[in-house]
Amino acid sequence: MGDFAYNFLVSYMIMQIQPLLLKYLPLFISQNDTTKEVVSGMTQPIHINEHKFLTMLEGWKDGLINFGIRVLLAIVFFFIARWVINAIIRVLKGIMDRRNLTGVAVSLINSIVIALLYIAVGIAVISILGVKSVSLAAVLASMGLAVGMALSGQLQNLAGGVIIVVTKPFAIGDFIQAQNVEGTVKSVSLFHTVITTIENKVIFIPNGALSSGVIINPTAQDTRRLQWTFGIDYDSDVDKALVILRELLEADERVLKENELYIGVSALNASSVDILVRAWVNVSDVLAVTHGFNLTVFHAFNEAGISFPFPQITVSHRKE
Repeated sequence: MGDFAYNFLVSYMIMQIQPLLLKYLPLFISQNDTTKEVVSGMTQPIHINEHKFLTMLEGWKDGLINFGIRVLLAIVFFFIARWVINAIIRVLKGIMDRRNLTGVAVSLINSIVIALLYIAVGIAVISILGVKSVSLAAVLASMGLAVGMALSGQLQNLAGGVIIVVTKPFAIGDFIQAQNVEGTVKSVSLFHTVITTIENKVIFIPNGALSSGVIINPTAQDTRRLQWTFGIDYDSDVDKALVILRELLEADERVLKENELYIGVSALNASSVDILVRAWVNVSDVLAVTHGFNLTVFHAFNEAGISFPFPQITVSHRKE
């Protein structure tokens, strides 16, 4: 039944093509006796051409069937390979967790392993589709050369990512300052480090530039020493101001008492007496203590009659 339908379809196609040839072929060849013979002959049954056409389609049929089988095998292989890759990544993540690797290392290693595995899967799929290994090797070599030349800068970023993993200048979740931006590190990929700013902007910093530049990591230590400078008027009571500042710091539970406080006069400026204050806090309390202490000192000094000076110029009139 299948052969009958197949032959019927071929015969129908020939019947549809033959009138078109009779109509348009004379437009493209010269009108002579030979032409008329050719055109006249086309009105006769095309037994030989039909046989050749059937033979050609028979060859196509076998090729299409083989290619379809290869495509199905490639699709099945791809989905199985993807499941295997996910399983490998889960196992790898468990191994890295047991070795207590940093989030930066985990992120970069995952990216590299996934990229390599999918490249291997792609090569295998192409082989399943019937591409010869020699041709595939030549294509991959050419592509590798072209991609290497086009992505020379990205290779530097890849090397920078490896340097970041080895040197560990920061970890996932650290707040860093680098390349004139600052924010919290979210992830480290093959070529970029992703940070989120205080304004919730996402910034991608190339690993090459990041690894070769200056990186400030204020959150690398558990504690930070804060520093303030308060300028008071020359007419104010400096000793009283020193006592107030110490009392305010000692009353703040966020200030670490095991570390020594420093409160002293740091400079005698033209319009103010500058008092330097230093205190230690946990990293998580840096912003809250910094801003909160400024406001507390402002209110405490106002209540104590200690004024903050404005720039002043003393003008003397000299009689000649």
